[in-house]
Amino acid sequence: MITDSLHIFVTVIEHRNFSRAAETLNLSQPGVSLHIRNLERELGAKLLHRSPKYVRLTEAGQVLYQRAKVILSLYEEAKSQIQLMHGTVTGTLKIGASFTIGEYVLPKLLASFVQHHPQVDVQVTIANTEGITQGIRSNTLDLGLVEGELQQNDIEISHWMEDEMLVIAPSSHPLSRIPRITTELLQEQTWVFRELGSGTRAYHDRFIERRGVQVKRSFILSSNQGVKEAVLSGLGLSVLSKLAVEKELLSGELVALPIEGGRLTRALSIVQRREPQDMLAPLMFRQHISHPIQS
Repeated sequence: MITDSLHIFVTVIEHRNFSRAAETLNLSQPGVSLHIRNLERELGAKLLHRSPKYVRLTEAGQVLYQRAKVILSLYEEAKSQIQLMHGTVTGTLKIGASFTIGEYVLPKLLASFVQHHPQVDVQVTIANTEGITQGIRSNTLDLGLVEGELQQNDIEISHWMEDEMLVIAPSSHPLSRIPRITTELLQEQTWVFRELGSGTRAYHDRFIERRGVQVKRSFILSSNQGVKEAVLSGLGLSVLSKLAVEKELLSGELVALPIEGGRLTRALSIVQRREPQDMLAPLMFRQHISHPIQS
């Protein structure tokens, strides 16, 4: 079917590389090249400039790329409508999740979704919140699950669930034995942060700013696991989701400091493009996660 070749062509362009596209599609590189040559022969035009370092569209390739995206979208829409008539959900579901959600929430949701809809091909991208919102904008993701406060006018943002945030310390830290932690006790401490662009980092920054906390020294790591290991090693305090540290809290390796002022929370959100979603798989997945268990 011509849609197969168009899908391969679009994947090559979006990965900017034949070998990466082949790996994504689970095809051999010669097989990918054959599909592109067949398209060029059918259309009577060169579609790509190729070199060992890059793939670049020709003028004809640019025209086909724009039209191919529309054709593939319409084809998936038609498939979804036909499947709905027969009560079967198939197709591809491209989900993006920020790290906390992708590591600690999404796996269980996917397991139950796939059990109900085994014919759906699920593709998952885990990145920080900024990376996921960019994936929604560029149409490489159908739906994103992200952390933190978002103010974006070009994408749809819906509240999904509440996430409890904790100030964590190793069990050996002097603050771990104090029944109530005031802002004064947090002054001139060393902190371990996530990277910029992370929803957890944005929340941590706001926590520090709103309470007027002076940071003695800071370290930056690009994963929840890295932050946990740094805190466990005594490098400093941090702010992480309760979802990310439940096992360490139960084992007693980490403690949640009882911060004055009550429970710390943030919103987890669903992000999608503003255009109506006609694909059945994303619609069914959104329905499936509409009532998550609160953290």
